[in-house]
Amino acid sequence: MPDPSLLEVFDAPTSSPFLIEHVAEEFTSVCPRTGHPDFGEVLLRYEPAASCVELKSLKLYYQSFRNEGIFYEAVTNQIRDDLVAAMSPRWLQLITAWKGRGGIRSRIVAAHGPVPEAWVRA
Repeated sequence: MPDPSLLEVFDAPTSSPFLIEHVAEEFTSVCPRTGHPDFGEVLLRYEPAASCVELKSLKLYYQSFRNEGIFYEAVTNQIRDDLVAAMSPRWLQLITAWKGRGGIRSRIVAAHGPVPEAWVRA
């Protein structure tokens, strides 16, 4: 089971608005139907309020999904929910982009709070 207790935070260096983006290029989990591995990229974008996620803990948290039988949509929403609970950001956007299987690639987007226009990506 993915372990949100692995997530550690530290005080944000300023209260002025700023954008943080972290990309994990080698995310893996397991398809609960087939048992085959799923490979994807996770893009985390957020504006901290009081705290930021520590990167080593984020990596270990992502790795806790490695043997988990879980659908793409559930992965994306669980990561969003766990990060929001750990950090309470002003807003957060999580985008997962999954490698193709059977000729179909998937991209799942989950958000917490409205993304300000200045930070919207195409």
